[in-house]
Amino acid sequence: MACPDAKSDLLLRDEGAVALSGNTTTVASSIFAWKDPHFLAVEVKLIFTALALIYIGAHAALRRPPSAAPAVKTKSGRPRKKKPSDDDVFTQGLLPSDAIIFPIMAGIVLVGLYYLIQWLQDPAILNKILRGYISIMGIFSLTSLIANTIQNATSFLFPLYYRKGRTTYLVDGVEECLRPITQDGSQDVVPPADSTSPIPWAPFLVRSHRGRRYLWEIRHLITEEWAVKLKLHGFSNEKFSIQFSHILGFLLACAVVAAYHVTNHMVLSNFLGYGLCYGTFLIMSPTTFPTGTLILCGLFVYDIVMVFYTPYMITVATKLDAPIKLTFASAAKSSILGLGDIVVPGMVMALALRFDLWRFYNKQVKYIPTELKSQATGPTSDDVVVASEIQHMAKKTPYIDVTGSWADRFWVSTWPGLLTFSKPGKDAPISVQVAAFPKTYFYASLVGYTLGLLVTLAMLVVFRHGQPALLYLVPGVLGSLWLTGLVRGELKQMWTYTEDGTLDTQDVIVELDSSGNVIKEIKDNKQGTDEKDSEEKKKRSEQAAKAAKSGYNVFHFSVRAPPRDPGKADVGQELEKKAL
Repeated sequence: MACPDAKSDLLLRDEGAVALSGNTTTVASSIFAWKDPHFLAVEVKLIFTALALIYIGAHAALRRPPSAAPAVKTKSGRPRKKKPSDDDVFTQGLLPSDAIIFPIMAGIVLVGLYYLIQWLQDPAILNKILRGYISIMGIFSLTSLIANTIQNATSFLFPLYYRKGRTTYLVDGVEECLRPITQDGSQDVVPPADSTSPIPWAPFLVRSHRGRRYLWEIRHLITEEWAVKLKLHGFSNEKFSIQFSHILGFLLACAVVAAYHVTNHMVLSNFLGYGLCYGTFLIMSPTTFPTGTLILCGLFVYDIVMVFYTPYMITVATKLDAPIKLTFASAAKSSILGLGDIVVPGMVMALALRFDLWRFYNKQVKYIPTELKSQATGPTSDDVVVASEIQHMAKKTPYIDVTGSWADRFWVSTWPGLLTFSKPGKDAPISVQVAAFPKTYFYASLVGYTLGLLVTLAMLVVFRHGQPALLYLVPGVLGSLWLTGLVRGELKQMWTYTEDGTLDTQDVIVELDSSGNVIKEIKDNKQGTDEKDSEEKKKRSEQAAKAAKSGYNVFHFSVRAPPRDPGKADVGQELEKKAL
């Protein structure tokens, strides 16, 4: 086996280690490696970890698709009391030009690191610099990962919905009670008198009112979003929401980074790698499938050249000791998986999941008959002819947040439904039903990615030479996606789907064919939107003028909790006294 480092060559030859570094994979093992239980254990860990990171990251990156209208209700079904957040605005993603820029920049960095290692002879200093830089940059990604993990874990302890018998209950955090949901979805039913425990799955654990108060306070602390305002007159006016899990996640992320720099432990390095992958899925994505295809093809060629025709990739991957890869070990076997082999295909797979969500909401669009009137001049200049025709207005369904609904689905499902992985029934809350939307393209890409990773490992064993993982992952992912579109007859939808904001329109007048399919868009109803915008601007200017007369805050910082029923604590104390 060709290896640029004699020490690494000895390690690989004696222990049969497997390494997937950066976007490359190296192996030294006998043809009987597949019969080695330690080898299989390492590769099972590798495949499971890669699939889990992509699955979790893709679901965390879900957002309102352009086929859905801005949300008018919160996740619990209550009316929204604020305007849609800026999260609904589609951010600029990767462009087709990035298909050229990415391989060039990656090549420049890789070659630069290679010659820097050759010049330094001992890469210890370079390792410290890279570990410090990547760790600091990874704190925020790791914070998001830990915070979302805490939120999902605690949602199983303090669920939003819960099924008891044939009745589904909403855990009302404002009035601090369990509110039964009727078959028509109404949540305004008077709750039972004894439904005051925030842990409906085990109300017998806490029988005293004081104990229930403590549990409600814990639930508020974990689940509530606090509105943070930071204003410095003339410089900034920031508003954002934060949860207790974000604060705890930040502290834990800092602790992980500090411990990693002290111990340089493999597990802590893996945690940083998890955070980097997770954060990348949240902030990086191609806007279209053609763009994603071009980027993957560009890195596909780059990977082949750097592994088969240059010593750069293997040298840098084996010499550097930084959290740019995931390391797995089992007895005498070890394996490393480069973050690029997860992130690069994973961002297209995350796009496929959002495309599935777009398809789901696109089927919910209702076409309302609308009369269009137009004026035309008659035979004489004084004659005005008014013509009317019936067209259809595309009315989109308001978006319901589908992220973090695993606990809700668990608690409202029956045991037979959980064991058979069946979809929630029609009596389930609407947010749980929407979260179970069909994920055809995403599951197809998962199958393609798994097959590509298995072929990569097989080629390692057969050829005993470094293999570029993207050589097999890119055809597996792209082939599964485009083949699925071809079989389903949705290639046109895949090609035209974009997240650049051009599809994010409201109240569009369209022309339908005899089958009810959209032929073309006639016009969009921008006049009403423009009038609303002008009214809002006028209202804001009036408020600013009024505030200027009464004075203003030079500096303002506040953290505001959501509303609660102020009488609950007093009632609980009175009942406690009566019980005593």
